[in-house]
Amino acid sequence: MSQTLRPYLAAVRSTLTASLCLENFASQEVEKHNKPEVEAGKTKEVLLNPVHISRNENERVLIEPSINSVRVSIKIKQADEIEKILCHNLSRFLMIRAENFIILRRKAIPGYDISFLITNFHTEKMYKHKLVDFVIEFMEGVDKEISEMKLSLNARARVVAQSFLSQFV
Repeated sequence: MSQTLRPYLAAVRSTLTASLCLENFASQEVEKHNKPEVEAGKTKEVLLNPVHISRNENERVLIEPSINSVRVSIKIKQADEIEKILCHNLSRFLMIRAENFIILRRKAIPGYDISFLITNFHTEKMYKHKLVDFVIEFMEGVDKEISEMKLSLNARARVVAQSFLSQFV
């Protein structure tokens, strides 16, 4: 992990750890229902203040806590058009398989690339620190994966261009 990424991830880790103090809370709208309040958003008294953590204008995290759920939305760094395309394809690939990731949402919040929804049921079944570790490792891994895919794409493009241009020499 680079030295510039460390404070950003530490801030996300500490904020997410503090936000994951969730409890079982029945819906105030519908009897015998327990929906994530951050998704329903109808009763303002159970929603907490959202936290924006930004490394720069292209890389940020939005943590929206409520009494029984937390939504974490991540904007992945995209420096150029190739990274935008790679990020879009990777996030689409992951969101199609959202049921395999349990906490991954099928659709990201507008303005962000990928979103996670952690409910009180997730914190009852799983360790809280492992959920936080997963989100942090995901943030590290997706950045590294996009960089590796970009390098691979550039290398492949170089080979194709050389073979194409060798026909004219």
